[in-house]
Amino acid sequence: MKAYVITGAGQGIGFEVVKQLLGQGHFVIWNEIDLGVLNQATKTLRDLGFNQFLCIHSDAASSEFRSELGKVLETMPHDLAGLVCNAGITTFGDFWNYSPESMDQILRVNLSGTFFLIQLVGRFFKDRKLPGSIVVMSSVTGHQAHPDLAAYGMTKAALNQLVQNLVIDLSPYQIRINSISPGATITERTSQNKEYQSDWAEITPLGKAADVDDIASSTLFFLSDQAKHITGQTLVIDGGWTSVSPAPKH
Repeated sequence: MKAYVITGAGQGIGFEVVKQLLGQGHFVIWNEIDLGVLNQATKTLRDLGFNQFLCIHSDAASSEFRSELGKVLETMPHDLAGLVCNAGITTFGDFWNYSPESMDQILRVNLSGTFFLIQLVGRFFKDRKLPGSIVVMSSVTGHQAHPDLAAYGMTKAALNQLVQNLVIDLSPYQIRINSISPGATITERTSQNKEYQSDWAEITPLGKAADVDDIASSTLFFLSDQAKHITGQTLVIDGGWTSVSPAPKH
């Protein structure tokens, strides 16, 4: 049994990654900042018959989370094999009115939190001479311009560059790192928008938005030995949207 750490995993893509890893018989440490979401996710996993997991109620970008995770890793009986940096926030706003407060928040969560979490887990792999795989969740907005998402897209583009740059630091220790850039994806949040699915179906070459399994399955590929010679890469999963890049109507 191998162990994996997944952040922002109470619902959506992160939760699907947790379920798929548990389904393969692995041990999973995951976090969620919203206690209600965490409790519901825990119940769902138990109802599915999964017990080999530990959940942490905390902000994935906080030093408190990293401290608690570090303690868990030190006492965990299973070898750590991978990390998925899935936690992140989206702040909408046009360039002319975007606030310093929103910028501070999105930089803290999407960039600083991810950077120092990778540092913590990377050091754990390195010190114990464990090979490992790290996957960072980016976005197509890090590749193509999108209305009212300049700040968000900037952070996602920065994550792609971070992944590429960390090949230098991580590869000598057999630690791989890659990123995934999902396009429009149907999750608990986006499914509440009635126009979301129809809008993205219309402008996506393959005729539909992704579902969480599309993203999670590719994440598990990067974590697996099938990708043992792949590092520093970004995989775009968007049904062809970045090839044409029209904006949605709503």
